[in-house]
Amino acid sequence: MKLGIVGLPNVGKSTLFNAITNAGAQSANYPFCTIEPNVGMVSVPDERLDKLAEMYNPDKFTPATIEFVDIAGLVKGASQGEGLGNKFLSHIREVDAIIHVVRCFENDDITHVDGSVDPARDIDTINLELVLSDLDILTRRIDSRKKAMKGDKKLAGEVEFLERLAGEMENGKTARSVEISEEEQEYLKDVSLLTIKPVIYACNMGENDFIDGIDNNKYYKAVEEIAKAEGAETLPICAEMEAEIAQLDDEEKAMFLADMGLEKSGLDRLIKKSYSLLGLISYLTAGKPEVRAWTIKKGTKAPQAAGKIHTDFERGFIRAEVVSFDDLIISNYSSFVNTIFRIFLIIFRICFIILHILCKLSEFSVLFKLLKQLQETYVIVICLRCHFLFADFPLYLGTFFLLKRKQKRK
Repeated sequence: MKLGIVGLPNVGKSTLFNAITNAGAQSANYPFCTIEPNVGMVSVPDERLDKLAEMYNPDKFTPATIEFVDIAGLVKGASQGEGLGNKFLSHIREVDAIIHVVRCFENDDITHVDGSVDPARDIDTINLELVLSDLDILTRRIDSRKKAMKGDKKLAGEVEFLERLAGEMENGKTARSVEISEEEQEYLKDVSLLTIKPVIYACNMGENDFIDGIDNNKYYKAVEEIAKAEGAETLPICAEMEAEIAQLDDEEKAMFLADMGLEKSGLDRLIKKSYSLLGLISYLTAGKPEVRAWTIKKGTKAPQAAGKIHTDFERGFIRAEVVSFDDLIISNYSSFVNTIFRIFLIIFRICFIILHILCKLSEFSVLFKLLKQLQETYVIVICLRCHFLFADFPLYLGTFFLLKRKQKRK
């Protein structure tokens, strides 16, 4: 999965990129600090994978990865080549989804390319340039299809749809905000539209906003309304705070997040949003050679999922044995408890045999008397089956003891 980080100059793109990738991209208080895109690979945090690694102690540990691309800042006129517009547009076509960083904080020390903070205006600036670029592509596509339609009348439906889409976009709409049927989506498979890519608006806020409550930030509320209308996602984040978190170890990180009233870091939340937006999930394979996460589309069938590992697995697919992570963990714990109990029983039996042998020797008269008492005792081993946290697993409780003693002979 490849995510492109975009936005106007000086909104915190490179700061955020550095925080989540530790790549050390250049970041400064002037436009076009980033010219060539910075690329960083990030491992997808997954507690399930960590647990499996503890269970299997594998030779190789391979988490899923996401590629982040820090793309040069965009300005008005980019679709006509202003600033670094041409480079920006070519780089953004290569990503699967867009992380649109929007400035939602006040700071006189950090200049804004338009002189003031207005996230709605900033979003319109970016979207307008992307829409104009898409309209240029659609116009050429419509012209080519109309020429081809003279020999193939079946293309009339495609031309009609493309003209309707172009008309909506001329009114300022992005392609993702236009209602498109599944059949019409087929027409766009080989049309590289920028505004149809999924978008997450990363609202770069101040640290105090998280302390005081993000809902009190008027800029964030404005972005939420825009995202809702587009069918996009929003993510409140503080690039400076993420940079601080990136320098902490796990224990300090947990304490810092707790103090800020957060459960997860911005990176974890961003990855979760990205997976949800793109309809992705991870399935896990585990064993001594390797514990690994594989990224697939939600709804992928087993043969195609197996093909992610190796194409031969898909071609020769017979069946798959699948177990949920929770059931595997419970089964492993149950097996561990079962093993401990069996070891306990073996030790108990060995001790009893040794005691029996010793008591047979005449010099151990005291032990012999003890054995005689034990022989008059019924020893019962009780195994109780318990249900715990909705999981049915055996919890063996040791022990036993005499429940009844024979009456003494008269």
